[in-house]
Amino acid sequence: MFSHVTLGVGDIDRAMAFYDAVLAPLGLARQVSDRAAGQAGYAAAPAGRAGFWLLRPRDGRPASVGNGTTIAFEAADRATVDAVHAAALAAGGRAG
Repeated sequence: MFSHVTLGVGDIDRAMAFYDAVLAPLGLARQVSDRAAGQAGYAAAPAGRAGFWLLRPRDGRPASVGNGTTIAFEAADRATVDAVHAAALAAGGRAG
């Protein structure tokens, strides 16, 4: 159902240390880390597909409750993505 979830963070090293400890009891471990890009991905150990990500917000603004947060749904193909987008706009959503 879900492709991935991201949380915006301001300090990737501090966030990785926190989530390394917090997610370990759940059987999740950091599988990807790129300090320069400000991102880390977690998955079921030892080598699952990362579905929980920590990211420095791409727009360069500080991480906040909404900035840097993403919940992404899986889609079979681009046509499905386009159909979902059209349905969202028809239901009152706004492109932005």
